[in-house]
Amino acid sequence: MPTIALWIITISEDQSINEIASRLSDEGLTIRDVLEEIGCITGSADDVTAERLKKIEGVVDIAPDMQLNIGPPGADETW
Repeated sequence: MPTIALWIITISEDQSINEIASRLSDEGLTIRDVLEEIGCITGSADDVTAERLKKIEGVVDIAPDMQLNIGPPGADETW
């Protein structure tokens, strides 16, 4: 069974983010958030689906969503 990962999809500024979100969903992305202000969509899909999503017109980039922990102020260790 394929592993499902979280992805951040950057959208071209000359495209409707809501229309692209609909196309991404139709192609298999489970949408988590549509971040209109910054032109990104987050969602989950397997690696094969993510590769297919890269070919949708208006998609600039797809990158894995990585958790970062910067620690408390003054901490010696960050991520």
